[in-house]
Amino acid sequence: MTDKNTFTDKVKITIKAGDGGDGMNSFKAYKGKPACGPDGGDGGKGGDIYILADRGVNDLLSFRYTSKYVAGNGERGGTNLCSGKGGAEVIIKVPVGTVVKDCQTGTVIADMFSDGEKKLIAEGGRGGKGNTRFTTAKRHAPNFAQKGEKVEPHTLILELKVIADVGIIGFPNVGKSTLLSKISAARPKVANYHFTTLSPNLGVVKYYDNSFVAADIPGLIEGAAEGAGLGHDFLRHIERTRMLLHVVDISGSEGRDPIEDFVKINAELSGYSKKLAALPQIIALNKCDIYGAEDNVKAFKRKYGRKYKIVTITAVSGEGTEELVRLLFETLKTLPPVAREEADELFTYRKSGNLEFEIYMDGDAYVVVGSLVDMLCRNVSLDDPDSMAYFQKILREKGVITRLEQLGAKENDTIVIGDVEFDFVP
Repeated sequence: MTDKNTFTDKVKITIKAGDGGDGMNSFKAYKGKPACGPDGGDGGKGGDIYILADRGVNDLLSFRYTSKYVAGNGERGGTNLCSGKGGAEVIIKVPVGTVVKDCQTGTVIADMFSDGEKKLIAEGGRGGKGNTRFTTAKRHAPNFAQKGEKVEPHTLILELKVIADVGIIGFPNVGKSTLLSKISAARPKVANYHFTTLSPNLGVVKYYDNSFVAADIPGLIEGAAEGAGLGHDFLRHIERTRMLLHVVDISGSEGRDPIEDFVKINAELSGYSKKLAALPQIIALNKCDIYGAEDNVKAFKRKYGRKYKIVTITAVSGEGTEELVRLLFETLKTLPPVAREEADELFTYRKSGNLEFEIYMDGDAYVVVGSLVDMLCRNVSLDDPDSMAYFQKILREKGVITRLEQLGAKENDTIVIGDVEFDFVP
């Protein structure tokens, strides 16, 4: 028996971009001249993480076995002004149609809609500055270097939603897979038992010089919207379709009433999503060659003939399928194309998001370095009183003043922040 879990369309993975490498604290040294000035290089940037849509990947099964993706860390800076090597990037290949979400917030980060589409998901940390970068006119031999920027891990949800023009729906064993094999080149597994289809099968349907994609969605049963059977796992795939082809076993060969089947499937669509229930439907009454089907066809058309377009077919022999394909194509011409899911396309995990700082002693001076200092140097104008007030406010809020006091800084001691040197005022 086929394992229900062989097809995987929703997984949770953990990613972590690379940490930045530390800057190097070193000095040139020649024979007889032990200290000839700083020469420490910067640390390398941490590796980035990308998501890539690849048509060669069919489902998310591989993520069950590999669920953690970690990019390489940047290497430490070297002597003689050599920068550290950047960390190796990671490219995560996913099937076309995969929606990427942040696990904590549910934010849609990306909809990997097209083959070859690539998106930066997590950015590696910046490398720390070597001691050479802290040399100033007054500070010729800084004896410290900056640490690399650390990066937090994040958890993503990958959710595969099949992209197709037509979604073929219906109860198990009504002939959906057989129909798809007749109208396209797809060769899905076909057998006379429930849940033959355990994953959506896609086929390209040709209509003269045109074509469209049809997807055989696994059979739904009553209670599918609440998770019964396979329905809950695969209802999400119907959301990607432009219209529905509802296949009904009009012969009642499974011991069910065709009209009740039709009502129940539509109830499941409404229970899962009003959007699904509103999709245009064409009804294919299948197995019309079986005894008793003729009366059922008449009863079905009396009840639904005015509201829906109905085609009678026999999928096994192909009878009626040409008319069905023509009707599907004519309907698709009136409908908008398959739409992407709305995503925050600018979203990227940017490093740790924390403004950090470190304090070193350089002689009698207290030197503050780190991402907090980098931010202040970019945003503060020393000639503007309001900007300087913001500068002092941030130092207090982020705990820099408190940390200086803990380290023993006293009034009028020299504090160095970036290129700014000032007397300490507790």
